[in-house]
Amino acid sequence: MSDHTRTQARTLPDRVDPLTLADLRAGDQPPVLVDVRTPAEFEAEHIDGAVNIPLDTLQQDPARVAAELPAPAVLVCRSGARAGQAHEALEGAGATAVRPLEGGMLAWNQTSQEVVRGRQRWDIERQVRFTAGLLVLIGAVTSLVWPPALALSIFVGAGLVVAAATNTCAMGMLLARMPWNGTAERCDLDVLLGRLR
Repeated sequence: MSDHTRTQARTLPDRVDPLTLADLRAGDQPPVLVDVRTPAEFEAEHIDGAVNIPLDTLQQDPARVAAELPAPAVLVCRSGARAGQAHEALEGAGATAVRPLEGGMLAWNQTSQEVVRGRQRWDIERQVRFTAGLLVLIGAVTSLVWPPALALSIFVGAGLVVAAATNTCAMGMLLARMPWNGTAERCDLDVLLGRLR
């Protein structure tokens, strides 16, 4: 690690909550903000100056993102879970001056910080709750006339347990790729990394 990287790593505290981030942004060396939510979530609401690199795009080549990511950097998502996954991937690829924003956009909004708002859509976590609930309901109601349909409810319930235990969500990743969650812009890693420079 170079002296320059060590200096930058020391400028970022071990934990970054919204008030700490607000202070860091007002300082001499504000951190780069990387929002790892879907493009649709980012378009609906984001912190001014943040660059959107969706988690699934970042996970395709975390070493490349880590190599090109200016330090210090703060990772942002809705609640902190996806930012935590991105943090693990980037740290594993050698990034040292990277921290997730604790509590994500939910915590940022609770402290009445300013955001940039665009076209409003449901966030991925809300879509997952709706879809999972709808599938369980369909399976349960259909099983009243065709008992094997109960398997759908059991399958969705088991999937939610696995999602909670592993802090990942296959349904969320699938929903993130749906047309209504896209924007006119492609998530090309070269383009997204170019915005960091």
